[in-house]
Amino acid sequence: MASDTEGSPDTADQQVEDLGPDLGLDLEQQAALGSGASFWRTEELPGVPALVLTDGPHGVRFQSGASDHLGLSASDPATCFPPAAGLAQSWDPALARRIGSALAAEAVAAGVGVLLGPGINIKRDPRAGRNFEYFSEDPHLTGVMAGQVVAGLQSGGVGASLKHFAANNSEHDRMRASSDVDPRPLREIYLRAFERVVRDARPWTVMTAYNKLNGVYASENRWLLTELLRDEWGFDGAVISDWGAVVDRVASVRAGLDLQMPGPAGLDDADVVRAVEGGELDRAHALRAATAVARLAVRARNGPQAVQSGAAHRAAPVDHAAHHDLAREAAESSIVLLANDGGLLPLSPATGVAVIGAFAREPRFQGGGSSHVTPTRVDVPLTEIRRIAGDARVTHATGVGGGDDDENLLLAEAVAIASDAEVAVLMLGLTDDQESEGVDRQHIDLPGDQLRLLEAVAAVQDRIVVILSAGSVVDLSPVVPHATAIVSGALLGQGGGRALARVLYGHATPSGRLAETVPLRIEDAPSWDNFPAVDSHVRYGEGIFVGYRGYDHRRREVRFPFGHGLSYTSFDYRSLTVVAGDNGWTARVEIHNTGSYRGREVVQIYSSLPASVRSRAPRELVGFGHIELDPGQSGQLDVVVERRDLAYWDEPAGSWLVEGGEYVFAAAASSRDIRIEVSVPIDGDPRPVRIDLDSTISEAMADPDARLILDEVFRPLAANAGEASGAVGASIEQLVGSIPVGRMLSGFLGMDRESVAGIAEQLARIHR
Repeated sequence: MASDTEGSPDTADQQVEDLGPDLGLDLEQQAALGSGASFWRTEELPGVPALVLTDGPHGVRFQSGASDHLGLSASDPATCFPPAAGLAQSWDPALARRIGSALAAEAVAAGVGVLLGPGINIKRDPRAGRNFEYFSEDPHLTGVMAGQVVAGLQSGGVGASLKHFAANNSEHDRMRASSDVDPRPLREIYLRAFERVVRDARPWTVMTAYNKLNGVYASENRWLLTELLRDEWGFDGAVISDWGAVVDRVASVRAGLDLQMPGPAGLDDADVVRAVEGGELDRAHALRAATAVARLAVRARNGPQAVQSGAAHRAAPVDHAAHHDLAREAAESSIVLLANDGGLLPLSPATGVAVIGAFAREPRFQGGGSSHVTPTRVDVPLTEIRRIAGDARVTHATGVGGGDDDENLLLAEAVAIASDAEVAVLMLGLTDDQESEGVDRQHIDLPGDQLRLLEAVAAVQDRIVVILSAGSVVDLSPVVPHATAIVSGALLGQGGGRALARVLYGHATPSGRLAETVPLRIEDAPSWDNFPAVDSHVRYGEGIFVGYRGYDHRRREVRFPFGHGLSYTSFDYRSLTVVAGDNGWTARVEIHNTGSYRGREVVQIYSSLPASVRSRAPRELVGFGHIELDPGQSGQLDVVVERRDLAYWDEPAGSWLVEGGEYVFAAAASSRDIRIEVSVPIDGDPRPVRIDLDSTISEAMADPDARLILDEVFRPLAANAGEASGAVGASIEQLVGSIPVGRMLSGFLGMDRESVAGIAEQLARIHR
C-alpha cells in the first residue's frame, strides 16, 4: 500500500510540477489525458502513470474480465459492506471510517486507485430508484457519515469520488432531465453535504451527475464545477464524469470537467485539440484538466497501479475474514427496531419459531446496478437463526414464489408451520428488480403476494415478527395491524444474516435509527406533487421542506419519524447543557440506562428558532452522537454543534448567515421524540444586503444606517401621526413596511426626482 507521504497531495503536486509547465506533453497528449484509455482506466503517458477507477461505494466492484457500468458482467469477489441506506442507520461516523479503510485495502489489492463513491445525494422522494445507494433525507447526517467514509478510504491511499454532483434525486429520464431547484433549497438541502465533505475530507475526485441542473448539464455547468466547487469551496482534486454523462466534451472542459469516462474517446480528444487551435477553447482549460488527471494518477500510483504493468504486487494481502467480521458489526449497528409490542423481542432460544419468506435463504442485502458487489461470502439468516436456536425449534417455508410455483400451496405450507409455532418470523421486502439503478418505483407498496402471505399467517398466529429488507421506505400500513414486532434491516451487506439472528435472540441490543421518515402514505411525501420528471423537467417545488422538515412543516402524521429506533433497554435523558465554544457550542447530555440490557443510545441534537423571520423547518438536525451504557449506568455525551450548521442560505446576500435570536436546542431520540430542551441566545451575522430604492421600507429600516436616513425623510409623517420621537414608529412601519422605498418617496410623499435621487445616493454610500 502507498504510504501517506508517497500518496499525499503535496508530493503529487511536486512530482507533477517537476514534469514542466506543460507536463512535458503536447496538446494532443494533454487532451488524451482528459479521457479514459479503456472502460476503467486512464491513459499512460511519459511521466504520468495510468489510473484504474472502479465502482463502489460499499464494495470494490472490480471487473478483471468483461467491463460494464450497469452491474451486468461479473466482478471479482470483494466484501460487501452495508450500502449507504443501511450504514446510515448506524449513525456511527467512526464505523463509517473503518469501513472506508477496509475498502481502501481491498481496492489497493485489486489495483484500484479511485473507488467511485460514496453517493451522497439526498433522499428527496421515497420512490427514487437509487435511494439504496444514498445515506439519508438529511444533509447533516449524510455529510458527517460520508465524510468519514472518504477519510478512511483516502487514508489508505485510494481516492474517493464524491457523487453524483448535483441534484441527482431520481432515475426517471436521468440522462436528460433537469432538476429545477431554487437557490436556497439547492444550497441548504442538496449541496450542503457535498460542501461539508469537500471542505472537511478533501476528496480526490468529484463525479458529475447525468442530469441537468437548472437547465444546464452538470458536466457543462461552469457555476457548479468551477465557481462553486473550486473557487468557493476550495476543491483541489479532479472532476470526473459519470460514465457516459458527457454530451459536449469541449463545453465540459470549459466548464471545469477534467476527466471524461469511459474511454477510449479519441473523437472527443480531437474535438478538444481543434477547439484550442481554433480559439474556441482556451488552452489553459485543457492544461488544467490534464494536470488534474496527472496529479490524481501520481497521487495513487504507489501499489494500486502495479497490477496494470505486470510488476510484482506490493500490496498487503487482504484479511477477508476480518472484513467480514467488520461487515457483520456494521450490519448489527444498523438494524432498527421499529416496533416491539409487549416486549416480544428478544426471543428465547427455546421458542418454537416458523421462519417464513424467500429472503431467509436468499437474503436481499444490496442494491442492483453499478454498485452490485460479488460478495466474498454471505451470512444466510435461516442458517444463523438455526445456529442459535437449533434445527429442532426452527421451521421454514418460502410462502411466496414466482413463475410456475403454486401460490396457494406455498401459502398453505407457510400457514401450517406458523400455526404450529410459538412465533412466526416473516422476512419481507423488495427484490433487486423492484428497486434498482435506472428506474424509479411507481409506489412504495410491498409486493402483493407478500401481503397476502402476511394476512394468511396472521389468521393463525398472533405473535409475528416482520423483518424488512429494502433500500428505501415501504408502506407499512398493511403490516402494522398484524405485526407484533417490526425490524428494519434496510440493506445490511453480506454480514446481515448473522446480525439479524443476534438481534432477534438478544445476543445484541438493537441501536440503529431511521435515516429517513416512513410516511403513512406516499401522498404525504413533501415531493409527491413534483416527482418524477415531466417533459424532462422535475420541479423541486417543496423547497427546503424535504423529508422530516416537510412532514413537520405541513404537520403530517407519519408512521415512523426520522431518527426513530427502539431498544431492548431504556434510557433516561437527565440533563442538557449547552456551552459556547470557539466555533460553535457543545451540547452535553446526561444519559442513564434504566433498563436491564447493555445498550447504545443515539442522541440527536435538533435546533429551532421559534421567532425566526425566515421560512424555516420547525426543527433541524445539527449534531448527533452515541453512548453505550450498562444497566443502571449513567454517562455524559458531548455533541458539538458547529455555527455553520445553524446557518441558512440568504439569497439576496448570496451567502450563509446565522440569524440572531433565541434558539432552542433539543436532545432527542428522534425528530419527534424530544426529551429535553434548552434556550440559547445567539448573535446573528450582519446581513450584507444592499439597500436601494427597490428595497421595502421594512428591509431598509432593518439596516441601522438606512434607518437614520429614512427617519429624517419620514419625520414630518411621524409627527403628523403623533409619534413622540418624531421618528418612524412601529405603527407606521407596519402600515407601509411592504412598500418599496422609491415608490414611497415619489408616490406617497410626493418627492421630486432630484430629491429621490439624493436619497438614493445617500443609501448607496452606506455600502461603499
